[in-house]
Amino acid sequence: MTTITFRGTGDSQGVPRSYCDCGVCSEARSTGSNRRLRPSLQISDPETGTTWIDCGPDWGSQMEIAGLRALDRMLITHAHYDHIGGLPEWYDACRWTDQIGQAYCPPEVIPEISSRFPWIASRIRLIPMEQPLVLGQWYIRCFRVHHGRNGYSYAFEFVHASNSFRWIYCPDAIDMTEQQQEPLYGADLVILGASFVKEPFPLETRSIYDVEEAVGLFELWKPGRMVLTHLSHDIDVNKRYMMPEGIQFAKAGMTIEIRD
Repeated sequence: MTTITFRGTGDSQGVPRSYCDCGVCSEARSTGSNRRLRPSLQISDPETGTTWIDCGPDWGSQMEIAGLRALDRMLITHAHYDHIGGLPEWYDACRWTDQIGQAYCPPEVIPEISSRFPWIASRIRLIPMEQPLVLGQWYIRCFRVHHGRNGYSYAFEFVHASNSFRWIYCPDAIDMTEQQQEPLYGADLVILGASFVKEPFPLETRSIYDVEEAVGLFELWKPGRMVLTHLSHDIDVNKRYMMPEGIQFAKAGMTIEIRD
């Protein structure tokens, strides 16, 4: 059985925001159901160990919450700070434990990471995902998606060897082409980024879908289940808004079990 655990479900600033006293940020400071660290996902599998998607600046805190001291590998979606800001901390962890970390990245992402952290290759091996990656019973491939005014990102598709389950992790995308959307049709599970309930700004100025758009995509793609992540302080996870059955908000620590 493979277990997916949401370790970071927030957007690039997380929740609560340091400057904000809105209802969601205030609730996050008190009862904490809306408290969100930067986006990341933990995948645990008895055959292949622990795989982590993205290494944002909250990585160390997320590892402590998870009760983990090491990872077997990392997958990186793109080189924005909220997705790679924790790599120096992982580098230090590898250095002090005398390990070499393995980070699988889309090929065009590697030069961006290397230019920001030119010393990182001495302890973290950046491996280009030029072909699908096979981890135990899972075939994993990455595909490029539009990230709006922020350029591009990548999504990961996971297909079980038995073809019994297929799921997608796509935290940063908007205005995807029909070709980019093809893998999302009919997936058993789609994890999609949606930062606002209804973002009021022009499409060309935005970078991630909103909840209203995600509902439309759910009806178009018809996945078995959709979970929304990368949530800003505009979203209260205790509310349903206009979402139909089959869509839900990710919450910190939430798990999804995939049985073979």
